[in-house]
This record gives sequence, structure tokens and C-alpha cells, in this order.
Amino acid sequence: MATCTRTVFKVLSGCQKQLLSAGGPTYTAVFQTAPRNLPIRTFAAVKAQKKDKQEEAKKEVKKEKKLIDDKDRHKPFGKTAWVPVDDVYVKRFYPRTIHSAADSINMLKRFQELDFTPADQPVYIDLKLDMKLEKKKKIDPFVNTVHLLHPFRAEMNKVLVFTEDSGQASVAQENGAAFVGGVELIQPILDDEISADFYVAVPDILPKILPLKNKLRKKFPKSKRGTVSNDISKALELFKTGHEYLVESDCYIRTQIATLDMPSEQIFANLQTILTDVCSHRPTSLGQSYCNPVVGLACSPCSCVGSLQILQFPPTSGLRDISQAYRHGNISDLSSSGPS
Repeated sequence: MATCTRTVFKVLSGCQKQLLSAGGPTYTAVFQTAPRNLPIRTFAAVKAQKKDKQEEAKKEVKKEKKLIDDKDRHKPFGKTAWVPVDDVYVKRFYPRTIHSAADSINMLKRFQELDFTPADQPVYIDLKLDMKLEKKKKIDPFVNTVHLLHPFRAEMNKVLVFTEDSGQASVAQENGAAFVGGVELIQPILDDEISADFYVAVPDILPKILPLKNKLRKKFPKSKRGTVSNDISKALELFKTGHEYLVESDCYIRTQIATLDMPSEQIFANLQTILTDVCSHRPTSLGQSYCNPVVGLACSPCSCVGSLQILQFPPTSGLRDISQAYRHGNISDLSSSGPS
């Protein structure tokens, strides 16, 4: 009886091992007593629909910068007060002081006396332009040459003229060109034997002087600058006595307008000429094209000038009358009355 029981137990244990190995995964620690019904998915997952980028862009509302009007406030936004009470104060806690043109020029002359700097040092103007137009368009950086009412350079600019026509060459020499020639001038320019302030060329010779493009860079003749023209006499008249300024870093202009030993009226006239010419590159319907200019010297403090009032004066207005108009508030009367 005992042998039969042992035989039956061995058969049952062998069948159990075989059933466990063939029926599914084996578990060493825990025996599976009840069958587990695992869910079987017979369909594919729904693909996520991509939203159009254009629809998302329309739904996104751009946050516009709020312009804070400080005119009726007891103090400007983010500052301590409009005007400091003490004579010694921290500048970043107060708005930048905007001076009149007459006061700024007088301050620069006073700085020169206090700093013991040269009396004939150059006077510079710094402008930050607003190059934006309608519909996200911008004004392209430009270069222009203007005639200052009171030139500050004793010597005239050297102008080189590229032409192969004998008639145009004679006209250039008569109008004071420093160098006149054709392809034969390329090698002396590359060897630094010849140099000039401006390079003027006729349209026919432009393809022949292309080897000078890397050498001259910004001075290479271009139609945008007016240095490519068939009217040689007119171009020489402009560039011999003209003053060139250009927009750098997309929106900045820094150029010399005078020397400090010039009379104050002449410095103001040159400042007004530059500002008027810069404004001509922007449509008048869009308003002012720059913020208040900063007038300064190379080695002295600078002062911020009110630009809107400068443009209201006639070019021949006296600086003394302009200073009085600033102080008494009669700017509109002076601008409509004409020269003093």
C-alpha cells in the first residue's frame, strides 16, 4: 500500500511540473492558484493630432508693453523724485536731466576749462535712432554726406575719381580732384601709395575696379552713397567739403559736428543740420526718428539735449535768443518769427 501511494505521488508531482512549465510563467516563491484574465488590446492607439502652428500663433496674444505716463505723477516711475533736493545725489535714482542746446554748449566749454583739456578738441553727437516702420518693417542703415554751415576742417577732403574718359578726366581735374585715372590706379592703391577720403567712379568702370572691394571696404564706390555718378562736377562739389556720417550697430550714429574753440552759434548750427538731415530718412507721419541727442567731448562729461526744440528754430536763429526762449517758454513764438 505504501509503494502505491509513493508511485501516485511521484506521478502527480511530475504532471504538476509539466503543466506549470507549459502553461505559463513559473513562479518559484508563490504558486498560482487561480487563472488570471489579462486584458488583450486588439486595436491601435489613437494618433495624437498635431495642431497647426498658424492656429496656435493666432490664439497666442502678445503682451504689449504698457507705456507709463509720468506727467501727472508726483514722482517718475521707478525713481525717487523728479529733481534732487541736495547738490550731491545718486544719479540712477533721478531722471536724466535734459538741457537746452545753449546750456549744453556752455557746459562743454566750462568742462574744458576745469579739466585743462585742449581748447580745439572735437565735439561729438550721439544719436539712438528708432528704425521701426509699419508692419514690422525697418529702415535700412544708411550713410549720407551733408554740407555743414560751418566746416571745422581746415583742409578739404581728398577725392579720387575713376574714369577712362578723357573728357570726364579733364572735368575732374578742373574741379579739384586729388587723383584721376582708370585701371592703372588699382595697384598703387593696393600698395598704399595712393589714398583718399572719398572714391568716386563712373558706372562703366565699376566692373574693372572690383579687385579694390576688399581693400576699400566701406569707401568702395556705391550708388547709395552717391559715389557712383556720371556728373563728376556735382559729386566733387559734395565730397570735397561734405561731412559723412553713418548708422552703426543698426541704430546708432556717432559723429563729430564741430570743435570746441568754434563760436557757440556755429556749433548749434552744425548740430541742427545733422539732426534735420537724419529726420529726412524717416516718414514725417511716424514722428521723431531719434531720442534726445547726447552732445559731448572725447575726454569730458556729456549732456543730454532736448531735440524737439532744436528742430523748431530756423537755421539762422541766434543762440542767445534761443536760450532766452527756452527759459521763458516762448519757443513757438521764436520758431515762427524767423531769424533774429
